[in-house]
Amino acid sequence: MHCKPPWFQRQVLDWFDQHGRKTLPWQQSKTPYTVWVSEIMLQQTQVSTVIPYYERFMARFPAVEDLARADQDEVLHHWTGLGYYARARNLHKAAQLLVEQHQSEFPNSVDAVAELPGIGRSTAGAILSLSRNVHAPILDGNVKRVLARFFAMEGWPGTTANQKQLWHWAEQLTPAKRVADFNQCMMDLGAMVCTRSKPACDQCPLQKHCLAFQQQRTLELPERKPKKDKPSKTAWLLILQSPDGRIYLEKRPQQGIWGGLHAFPQFADRDQAESHLALLNAEASFEDWEPFRHTFSHYHLHIHPLFVRLPKPLSAVSDNALWYHPGMAEQVGLSAPVKLLLERLF
Repeated sequence: MHCKPPWFQRQVLDWFDQHGRKTLPWQQSKTPYTVWVSEIMLQQTQVSTVIPYYERFMARFPAVEDLARADQDEVLHHWTGLGYYARARNLHKAAQLLVEQHQSEFPNSVDAVAELPGIGRSTAGAILSLSRNVHAPILDGNVKRVLARFFAMEGWPGTTANQKQLWHWAEQLTPAKRVADFNQCMMDLGAMVCTRSKPACDQCPLQKHCLAFQQQRTLELPERKPKKDKPSKTAWLLILQSPDGRIYLEKRPQQGIWGGLHAFPQFADRDQAESHLALLNAEASFEDWEPFRHTFSHYHLHIHPLFVRLPKPLSAVSDNALWYHPGMAEQVGLSAPVKLLLERLF
């Protein structure tokens, strides 16, 4: 290691005392539960986006017991718009396990917390260190970027060898005391100073020993994941509107995209959509809406919306379906494309 851990720790903690974030909603009256919810929401999502979602979520589910008792549809409803919905499903499952198996309390070891659905080693470390000051290193995206630049790591940080090396550095550098402040500061440095583009190296407390800065490589490090061309798929969405204005939505299977959310019936091609409408004995004509593209982490989905205004109510509907209107009492989770198309109607 090209610098002594005490120097690194002192620089980080001194910067945190002056510039670190201390007023975020989940930093007030910290508990393992509040830290957990915020950490899951912050995965792949920016702080500014998360704050209103977090506040609404905590107002409805103030304790782990409230989340465990809730219906999955309501949990997904409060997650609608945040994306990566497996996070919400796992949050709900983990809350139920905490109540059933751990008397509603988080275990005090990283390994035990990491056994809960949707929680990996870094998130477990964040939950315990930030709420209980347990000595546990963390390695989220921000921390990886700070360490990869500081040590001028070669190659993509996501390789098995580089992940192992990053964990080694994180373990060596995490201090015995003030673990919560140190870990929070490492995340803050990555989010506020050592940003992906245009890092503010002149404001960085680690600049003196940062190898990427010394080698003038801050813009090329850390190396990006080798790009693969995303495949494309096509889907036809059938938007059925009843005479009273409500829209037909079906609950999707738990596995696969948009698991557990309510969505329009989806088909591989237009012929299948037309055949389905014929099976419902719905004598109505299609209105083609403008196709658009929705991108997932691993592929592009080209969506063709087909709008049908039904002349009379349908008699045959799925058991797992509902007729939706924004004013309805029932709260359900909706994917971003469904929400977008519903906004056109209401």
